[in-house]
Amino acid sequence: MSRPTTRVLTLLELLQTHRRLSGAEIARRLEVDGRTVRRYIQALEELGVPVVAERGRDGGYSLVAGFKLPPMMFTDEETLAVALGLVAASGLGLAETEVAVASVRAKLERVMPDGLKRRVRAIGETTQMARAPARTEIDEGIFLTLTETTLAQQSVRLGYCTVDGETSEREVDPYGLVFRAGYWYVSGHCHLRNDLRSFRLDRVTQVHPLPKSFLRPAQFDAAKYLADSLAGLFQGQEGAWDIEVLLHTQSPSAARQLGWMGGVYVPTEDGLVVHSRTANLDWFATALSGLGVDFTIRKPQQLRAEVRRRAQYLLDLCAEKPADA
Repeated sequence: MSRPTTRVLTLLELLQTHRRLSGAEIARRLEVDGRTVRRYIQALEELGVPVVAERGRDGGYSLVAGFKLPPMMFTDEETLAVALGLVAASGLGLAETEVAVASVRAKLERVMPDGLKRRVRAIGETTQMARAPARTEIDEGIFLTLTETTLAQQSVRLGYCTVDGETSEREVDPYGLVFRAGYWYVSGHCHLRNDLRSFRLDRVTQVHPLPKSFLRPAQFDAAKYLADSLAGLFQGQEGAWDIEVLLHTQSPSAARQLGWMGGVYVPTEDGLVVHSRTANLDWFATALSGLGVDFTIRKPQQLRAEVRRRAQYLLDLCAEKPADA
């Protein structure tokens, strides 16, 4: 489909979504000039779409009240985006997500032309996302409240339980939410610590919006901050262990096997030094055991004990069992 035609269809969707849009706003959204906007409006009118044009400073364009659009229309690119979005929504740890995804797909298929219906169904049945599945389920109400308050830049009060089982209440300015390695996190300014913090959503017990607003830092990147905090560059994860391990290899494949858990890698003459943080030593010990390279644990001592325990567990599994008498 040609780009101008795609933009005409996009304009139709914009007019359906908004009660009225000015010519300048349409031009900004479609990245065209005012003359082109008028040409697109004329194209819609030629297709039988009744558009009302109001002149003046407060004027703009809108659809005639009561106008019903024909069955849902998607470009090839939009079809791909919708179908892949439904695939990606699975496995995110949101309660009832699988049922909701199936319901959305069914509703879309009811109003899609047969050609688009076959494409969406084909993508849904043949495509998978190779990513870490959600390790825990999170409360859908907590998730939705945090997305709304984050967008509105509204402070919240969190009930939070640390990895050690300690509970507390925090006033937080939520800057952004991130799904990473099977967990959802919210990052923002914690007034209790007067610093940036990241909180795992499966440990958030309750959330209440507060009648206070904040201004999110313009350049704040929630995903980058979370990656840095998990790597130990920030104290973003309470109750976590500082990790330092020397991998006796220069091969980057070891770093790829550890993935995000490895944090920061520093090449040295002896190999790669891994700096990371984890709240689960057993999990990190298991990851190290599967690397297939020699390593030296520099800290903490507790990680050495976990690796020994893991090794003994594997030895016990491999031990020859006596035959039954």
